[in-house]
Amino acid sequence: MDEERLATLKALENRLGYRFKEIKWLDQALTHKSFIYETNHPEKVANEVLEFLGDSVLNLAVSYLLLLKSPDAQEGTLSMLRSQLVKRSSLASLSKELQLEGYLRLGKSQQLNGGTQKSSILANTYEALVGAIFMDSGFNPALDVIKEHFEAYLQTNTSSELFNDFKSLLQIYSQQFHGVSPQYRVMDESGPDHDKRFQASVSIGNNVKGVGWGKSKKEAEQEAAKKALEEFNKVPNDKAQSSNECQNDQNLKG
Repeated sequence: MDEERLATLKALENRLGYRFKEIKWLDQALTHKSFIYETNHPEKVANEVLEFLGDSVLNLAVSYLLLLKSPDAQEGTLSMLRSQLVKRSSLASLSKELQLEGYLRLGKSQQLNGGTQKSSILANTYEALVGAIFMDSGFNPALDVIKEHFEAYLQTNTSSELFNDFKSLLQIYSQQFHGVSPQYRVMDESGPDHDKRFQASVSIGNNVKGVGWGKSKKEAEQEAAKKALEEFNKVPNDKAQSSNECQNDQNLKG
């Protein structure tokens, strides 16, 4: 590694919040396969293996951090929350925050095709970075770095709000396991203007998965989403025994 590259990577360490024992791991994490293919650097290794490793380390670390934050959550809910945090767009945004694109080594073809702005490359680079830290020092230092990088996301109310937002949970589940978005339909409304009651259904594909009542269309859709999640056994524990007010409303209607 030449002195200019070494100095550049040392400067990046300050932004990452981690000092490498062996800087070669950081250099590898930032070396795309296109650079190897298009340049005469047989001593270089692309970041694909570190990306593979980093993906597993990142999933374990984020799972652990989520479990610490919400110890009573069900496995399905934690899985959906994790998928939001480690999805491609989230990791690409994190790469941009760390300005990793400025240190990437890409082949000319990828450079001309805007490789430094591609979500897939940026997300893979962050995973490779995590893999590099793991290879350099093991899991605990990698966990510390991940915790610092994800702190803003873990400390906000996003996760706790999501636990209460059945429509968002169903959206994540439906996209993750069925590849489609849930579709909602208001089926009925009744009562005087000052005391309206709405009935809504939610379908995944062509199948109705939940029906709910509420004092507004939004509330009815939330209840329908909850019913769908209950069918899939994906309702957070602390909500599984919540009030049956909407169900009682429906019974009264019957």
